[in-house]
Amino acid sequence: MNKELCIVHANCQGAPLIERLETCPEFADRYECRLFTNYVREPLPDDIWKNCTLFLYQFLGPNWDELASETLLTKLSDNARSLCIPNMFFTGYWPTWSNKTGFDYRCEHLDTLVALGLPAEETVILALHANIAAKYDLPARLAQTFVQEESREAHTPITYSHIIRESYKDTRLFNTINHPGPMLMNHVAKGVLKELGFTPPNDTILNSLGDPFPECELPINPKVAATLGLSFGGPEQKYEIYGGKMAFARWVTHYISARKANVTDFIGYLQGVHKP
Repeated sequence: MNKELCIVHANCQGAPLIERLETCPEFADRYECRLFTNYVREPLPDDIWKNCTLFLYQFLGPNWDELASETLLTKLSDNARSLCIPNMFFTGYWPTWSNKTGFDYRCEHLDTLVALGLPAEETVILALHANIAAKYDLPARLAQTFVQEESREAHTPITYSHIIRESYKDTRLFNTINHPGPMLMNHVAKGVLKELGFTPPNDTILNSLGDPFPECELPINPKVAATLGLSFGGPEQKYEIYGGKMAFARWVTHYISARKANVTDFIGYLQGVHKP
């Protein structure tokens, strides 16, 4: 039997969501999913819409032009169904994250220290011993990311920000700013299935899928962890970084070395760190 086409228009969270949706036999038997990655502006062919009966999308505003959600929704046939899905994002663990381009995992705090022009060894010492809580209003930045996330959440019927508020201190909910862990990804998958009228699989099945983004856990500054009262993120904690483990101090050393060497592909740099 031919399956119906489900178009998923999403960022990196789309693939692990599809994997979780397909653990539901009702969904898997009915739909074949095709993922279009929004942040790289992957085009959606005009002829694909005639076969689409379900459109799952993360909200994109008018500034996305032909990929804006309102534009894409007009291409659906009358009998097709659409559902806006969450686009989860949280800077609470990394309050000095920067969206500047040209380097992966930009950090405002570390970039400021690199800009002083000191030798790498001195820069690392400053980074590890600086009182980040005195320089940046960490509680205010945490509050700001909650407000921003609730604004994003307003586009979808699947709520999740309450989980972040309730659990961020005791459970590491994100591996990076836009890579949620199993708790949130499983919650969203169950919410999508419920909205579509399907019975979600039990937690054992969903948990068996493991971490949706296992390749990189962005280290947390121990002073941020202490200020926010996190039950994790201490100086001895090791993080999974592209095939190896490293603590925050080692991460800082690599970050500063790469920035001073004018490296632009920091992910590639980190991937090479663990090679023999």
